[in-house]
Amino acid sequence: MMKIGFIGLGIMGKPMSKNLIKAGYSLVVADKNAASIDELTALGAASAATPKAVAAQCDVIITMLPNSPQVKEIALGENGVIDGARAGAIFIDMSSIAPLASREIAAALHAKGILMLDAPVSGGEPKAIDGTLSVMVGGDKALFDQCHGLLSAMAGSVVHTGDIGAGNVTKLANQVIVALNIAAMAEALVLATKAGVDPELVFQAICGGLAGSTVLEAKAPMVLNRNFKPGFRIDLHIKDLANALDTSHSVGAQLPLTSAVMEMMQALRVDGLGTADHAALACYYEKLAKVDVKPFD
Repeated sequence: MMKIGFIGLGIMGKPMSKNLIKAGYSLVVADKNAASIDELTALGAASAATPKAVAAQCDVIITMLPNSPQVKEIALGENGVIDGARAGAIFIDMSSIAPLASREIAAALHAKGILMLDAPVSGGEPKAIDGTLSVMVGGDKALFDQCHGLLSAMAGSVVHTGDIGAGNVTKLANQVIVALNIAAMAEALVLATKAGVDPELVFQAICGGLAGSTVLEAKAPMVLNRNFKPGFRIDLHIKDLANALDTSHSVGAQLPLTSAVMEMMQALRVDGLGTADHAALACYYEKLAKVDVKPFD
């Protein structure tokens, strides 16, 4: 079985790497957080000090990092993957980054004979833990087919969406839909609460209709329970929407609703909620309406 390097053991990366170990893969891990490394080595993973050292030992190197600059640094920087990986090794970036950055990294790696897929994920921490993430993959189709089993060890859905960068374009589309869904949910539940109708009963009533969605089922209970512990932080969603807006400007697509939700998230960051779950979009509407969305007594 392939030996896998995994760089980035955060909210998403740690449970994803654990699922690879459960599936029987041999892992070499790296992260700035020593406690996370200890947690993985206790499960049987090896560790390495640098991306170069990880890559030197592995057939496939996976990264799960915050944004484009971090992925570029790990892949192409000093003591990076490019310095340690052999020709024919596979680099799979599962971070959510700018599509252009994916293409730039892939081109630099390709010059050294290193293959790449961009494979961002959707589903947040709960689906990372239970191994049912949705993975959207850009890159060579034959390489995708070769890596499908590996990716499936962390996912419930693995779909090839096109050439390098297509995975991240797909993820940006996903993040636009998620952001707008949460905003619509928050707007509706604040309306119900302000109009004197129990928002929990409204949630129960609409789940099975056309307004029902995975977003509604995952995020409405968090709002109703006042639980904004991050499965996906507002700061990270701001990053994704910034990449979506930058990409939209480069291709000539207009995203007026995305721009509006971006401003809501920026306001929440100013209010100190950048590290809260993106369900806290409800707090933006609650502040305007001077009401809390919670079950009536």
